[in-house]
Amino acid sequence: MNNEAQRPASIKEDADTNRRKFLINTGMFSAALAAAPAALALPQSEASGRGAVPQAVNKRRLGALEVSAIGLGCMSMTSESYNPPRAKAEMIPVIRQAVERGVTFFDTAEVYGPFSNEEYVGEALAPVRNQVVIASKFGFQFEQNTSTGRNSRPAHLRKAVEGMLKRLKTDRIDLLYLHRIDPEVPVEEVAEVARQFIQEGKALHFGLSETSPDTLRRAHAIQPVAALQSEYSILQRTPENQILATCEELGIGFVPWGPVCRGFLADKFDEWSRFSEESRLSQVPYFTADALQKNMALLNLVRHWSDRKGVTPAQFSLAWLLAQKPWIVPIPGTTKTHHMNENLGALEVTFSSAELKEFRTAFSAIELEGVRSPESALTDL
Repeated sequence: MNNEAQRPASIKEDADTNRRKFLINTGMFSAALAAAPAALALPQSEASGRGAVPQAVNKRRLGALEVSAIGLGCMSMTSESYNPPRAKAEMIPVIRQAVERGVTFFDTAEVYGPFSNEEYVGEALAPVRNQVVIASKFGFQFEQNTSTGRNSRPAHLRKAVEGMLKRLKTDRIDLLYLHRIDPEVPVEEVAEVARQFIQEGKALHFGLSETSPDTLRRAHAIQPVAALQSEYSILQRTPENQILATCEELGIGFVPWGPVCRGFLADKFDEWSRFSEESRLSQVPYFTADALQKNMALLNLVRHWSDRKGVTPAQFSLAWLLAQKPWIVPIPGTTKTHHMNENLGALEVTFSSAELKEFRTAFSAIELEGVRSPESALTDL
């Protein structure tokens, strides 16, 4: 169903006008991005003025690790979770064009593929290895290239890292995450192994994913955690219950995965969307028929605000995340260059304090279905 048909005529006219403005601005933005590699070499003092450096090369810190303000999530390039896996020959140019546009932060994991995703990323970034930050994740057991569960035993993690380094074509992993907590292994043991990897130079920084505030504190006491990666978006706001506050207290960066909710906040679906049983989307709680119907109120609000700001819903959703804290770095995933360019346009979107308050007041009044409860933030996923 055409989403435009659901909007009042006045809003549709404003939307059309804003989209024309967006296309014009995107053309100017893309031209500026072509200069990104040269701009990266500028001293900070020479790159401080607006327009001196494309917004795509703005930097943020995850703990002590400096990265681009938006990263590139590479999972969908090889995972069959939400789309068919793409050929390496198609994906390497996408990754390399991200570098050309100033992206320095690339996210992968051994379980993506499994293994092939790291190979894509390693080959694509090998020519510019010292200019980029590679984040990867471990913590799963595999048999015949199939994940059979979690395994964070130190001996297994050591074996895993050796394979990861080989596939990534590198001598170190800039940000090494534990992908999920193994209930059989205390997180302190994992943090100690990570500390050893850092001492050996095989990893530079340590991260966790989908952990509770308590687990985060326990790990951080053994080895400083640079970043926590968990799901966070306008729709899924669980981290706002103590997670973000803990990160701020401890100086830990936050990396939201699913920042546009698998395309929902990018206006890819509507209340009439349905998914086959073979699609993993059919298993996502907020993609049931009832949830889609109920959650359209939030999507319509995002549509309204994106029209009001003259940007796309995806850009608005990413920009909102960036506006929450200066140490939040979303990693939207894509297999298409034009979507990557669209995502980077979020860096041009600004909010006043009044706008952020107005938007939060509006979405807080909307009842959602199929999302995580605030209490779920207090337990490891």
